[in-house]
Amino acid sequence: MDLFEYQARDIFEEHGVPVLQGTVATSPAEAREAAEQIGGPVVVKAQVKIGGRGKAGGIRVAETPDAAHAAADAILGLDIRGHRAEKVMVVECVDIEEEYYFSILLDRAARTFLAMFSVEGGVDIEKLAEERPDAITRVEVDPLGELDAEALVAALPEDVRPAVIPVLHQLLDVYRAEDATLVEVNPLVLTVDGRVIALDGKITLDDNAAFRHDNRAELADAAGHLDPVEKRAREHGLKYVTLDGSVGIIGNGAGLVMSTLDVVSGAGEKHGGQKPANFLDIGGGASPETMTAALEIVLSDDDVRSVFVNVFGGITSCDAVATGIVEALTRLDDASRPIVVRLDGNSVDEGRAILEDFDHPLVTVVADMEEAGDKVTELAAMTPSVA
Repeated sequence: MDLFEYQARDIFEEHGVPVLQGTVATSPAEAREAAEQIGGPVVVKAQVKIGGRGKAGGIRVAETPDAAHAAADAILGLDIRGHRAEKVMVVECVDIEEEYYFSILLDRAARTFLAMFSVEGGVDIEKLAEERPDAITRVEVDPLGELDAEALVAALPEDVRPAVIPVLHQLLDVYRAEDATLVEVNPLVLTVDGRVIALDGKITLDDNAAFRHDNRAELADAAGHLDPVEKRAREHGLKYVTLDGSVGIIGNGAGLVMSTLDVVSGAGEKHGGQKPANFLDIGGGASPETMTAALEIVLSDDDVRSVFVNVFGGITSCDAVATGIVEALTRLDDASRPIVVRLDGNSVDEGRAILEDFDHPLVTVVADMEEAGDKVTELAAMTPSVA
């Protein structure tokens, strides 16, 4: 579960992480009142679970309460990459000396935690990691061990480190105590008066640990604030996350889906930079009805140009998956995007036979995962977007 920024800020504060005074507002009048209470210039920030707010006009500085009212009026209802801003956070302004980046996340491949730090915060960290990976320091963290903060901040001047290191330990406490899979602060700032503050925060919580936390239902927020597609997927018991790409992904098991994302990202570089459009895990025992719902949900995204169904039959039977694909395409009269299917494992021959007998012009069955990734990204490059 991804949290809104204001929720992350509140959790940070509960764990002693230094944050700015901030108030959530759902109307321009509430934003004005918040600015009056804070006093002085404020920043009005759209609360959406996606990046790119600043470029979309979702972050504005307001010198006065009236200006905060006007900023909130302009932001509320704003569509930011498919996410509607229904709340804003009004926070005090601060004079920034330097900006850093910090995150700690679950490294599934290494079966440990990974902490990352950069002295170049406030930038597109993905682009920085791709173009100048040496600008980001990475340190593995034993799940039961301590954070080697000294190694992590080695690029900082020695006189700054004592102020930054305690905050990093506090953020690790947040990660562990809240059963998170990601805690990210960008930027983590050093102010002109020497304070270190988490200026913006992102937290992803592990839903599998929800039973240990009484506040998870509250954090989930009202259903109306969920991405409509994610809400629909949740109603069908599917784990779905919207990404910014063109290839729809359906798989069974989080590990296989993550591997599929990597395969598509790698293959997409050869075909115009195609990337995954979503993460969708149908689970370990998906019925044909579940498969039908998954395919309908992925195809409802107008940015999707092709779909990769990647299933290893264990509990899930490949013939059930194939039947679901047939049922979905039978129901979807307006389906127009190609689907690449890779089946393996339990009842794979039966599943492939079902699809071969169906002989739908949109469906291509490929046995090898790497070959399937290449094919689905090639098709995405050739297929125009519905949008």
